[in-house]
Amino acid sequence: MGPMSGTSSTPSTPSGTTGTPGDAAGPGQGLDPAIADRLKRTPDGLLPAIAQQYDTGEVLMLGWMDDEALHRTLTTGRCTYWSRSRREYWVKGDTSGHVQHVKSVALDCDADTVLVQVDQVGAACHTGARTCFDADVLPLGR
Repeated sequence: MGPMSGTSSTPSTPSGTTGTPGDAAGPGQGLDPAIADRLKRTPDGLLPAIAQQYDTGEVLMLGWMDDEALHRTLTTGRCTYWSRSRREYWVKGDTSGHVQHVKSVALDCDADTVLVQVDQVGAACHTGARTCFDADVLPLGR
């Protein structure tokens, strides 16, 4: 089951099909089963995906990917995420122009998080900030 569990509406995916994440992939398409079998997903079928600037190590943002979003990211060279609020796939930069060009993709040691090293064009955050972690640095209680 995808992120649509318990909701009354069915999302429209960029391919024009409706359904839950992953439905856009047809026969013979989608994530390599050797990769898919290793993934540990949330109950909604998602993986957290950390975007990091490849040359500086700067952490840019956190998004969510299902198998289809990961497949698209690996095969297109552009980051594709699953929007939990809009219930659709989105390619970073298609609307804003703030594109993420994929340099590498890695799984963490538990295969439950994806690290995508990118070359970020413009702001990574929807607020217009360079990163999603610039605005609210919490004080340390030392």
